[in-house]
Amino acid sequence: MAKRNLLLGLLAITCTLAIANDPGPLQDFCVADTNSSTRVNGLVCLDPKSVQANHFYFSGLHLPGNTSNPVGSKVTLVSVTQVPGLNTLGISIARVDYARCGLNPPHLHPRATEILTVVEGTLFAGCVTSNPENRLITKVLYEGDVFVFPVGLPHFQINVGNGSAVAISALSSQNPGVITIANAVFGSNPSIADDVLAKAFQIDKTVIDQLLANF
Repeated sequence: MAKRNLLLGLLAITCTLAIANDPGPLQDFCVADTNSSTRVNGLVCLDPKSVQANHFYFSGLHLPGNTSNPVGSKVTLVSVTQVPGLNTLGISIARVDYARCGLNPPHLHPRATEILTVVEGTLFAGCVTSNPENRLITKVLYEGDVFVFPVGLPHFQINVGNGSAVAISALSSQNPGVITIANAVFGSNPSIADDVLAKAFQIDKTVIDQLLANF
């Protein structure tokens, strides 16, 4: 009897844990009502009777992004903002264009795992594990190769080919978010105090001030 009670208790705990994640949709779809002022964890649903095909549609992912910027890359994200029909479905997609030597700087997605597929060119990709190991995991990726960046881990890609490169990323959130490490640390508003950054990075304040000026 004691073993049976223990088994039932473990089963109850397991079932509780199994339903602890975000619930799945309870209807066919929940197209986002972007005009609603109601604040929820996600977006309010439109009346299903008013839903049109365009709520599930986006055109333009075939167009190259403008990579004429300091890092030489451009991300074209298709999330719930661009496609209201993605609301509650837990997915989004992005096109990433890289100029020659272009970099998608170290960044992380607080709400999504990313799976990246190289469509054109050659990329050097990597991610860093959490403390205390902070292990760098890297791979050179060629056309047709796939690489996964687990949710919350800093990661990057740089074009190491002889021409431009293109990748397509799928993300496990309708709104994955992005925190670009350099921008967050040196471009916050208001700025993080230079003495805090100098101590964190173990470098002189004058170097920190130069970095802050760049952002």
